[in-house]
Amino acid sequence: MTKSLQCIVTGKVQGVNFRAWTHDQAKALGLTGWVRNLKENQVEVLLQGPEDKIEEMKKRLIQGSELSRIDKLDAKFIDYDKQHTSFQIRG
Repeated sequence: MTKSLQCIVTGKVQGVNFRAWTHDQAKALGLTGWVRNLKENQVEVLLQGPEDKIEEMKKRLIQGSELSRIDKLDAKFIDYDKQHTSFQIRG
């Protein structure tokens, strides 16, 4: 099991390139994992990497991208069954 941070971001996060922005931010910090759309107005992010880099990414997610509006961020550390080697955008 790999310690990972699971985030549910709620707000104006779909149709504003939020997943692409999240991908770029995670890669810049050297994090692995993925981002995907959930139901309307929600995106799920799974982050793996050094804890200080994960905390920095969490701060960036709260701020959001230029066109997004973040209403809520729920984040918790979980044991995830896969170690990712890159950061992916999922459907």
